[in-house]
Amino acid sequence: MSAHRAPFVPGRPPLPAQTGSAQGVARFNALPRATAEDALHTCFGSRAWARRLVAHRPYPDLDALLAAADEAAYDLPISAIAEALTSEELPRLPGAAAYSAAYTALAAAHGAYESRFGHAFVICLDDIAPSEALDHLLAGIHARLGNDREEERVTAAEELRRLARGRITRLLRALPAARSGDPDTAREPSLGDSPYVPV
Repeated sequence: MSAHRAPFVPGRPPLPAQTGSAQGVARFNALPRATAEDALHTCFGSRAWARRLVAHRPYPDLDALLAAADEAAYDLPISAIAEALTSEELPRLPGAAAYSAAYTALAAAHGAYESRFGHAFVICLDDIAPSEALDHLLAGIHARLGNDREEERVTAAEELRRLARGRITRLLRALPAARSGDPDTAREPSLGDSPYVPV
């Protein structure tokens, strides 16, 4: 499959091309191998995926890195997807006190989902307005509870891929510039903000 075009997934709009700082990509390319793998592992919880992306450095720009991330995600075996799912948690949304009834419903729906599929519910909310995130999350869980295991495996893998794109974008923005004479300044990059906010 081409690394430059994601396949169409019914029910989800294609992801727009993203542009990013050339400096962030250059900093990522310059990270020590283990540091780069650890940073990518926070974006998608598969070590095989992270190793593959690091092995193909340097990347000319963010779009090339995101295309490689997509391709690596599509090529993962089921065991690696399962590994990535174990590192995920239900999205943390602000305002729990203001919407206690909705959060109670969310907790019940998520419990039913975990019981059925054996892992946390994953959904990318990067393109959803914060005011609509809770409703979108609840609707997503209820809709996907009707999936069979194979349908949900495919859907969850696609959501993991979408999450990884936003997380990588934020990761590159968060990488600090190396100080003169100190090439390893960026040893411990941080994602900075929540992985569940618009990129």
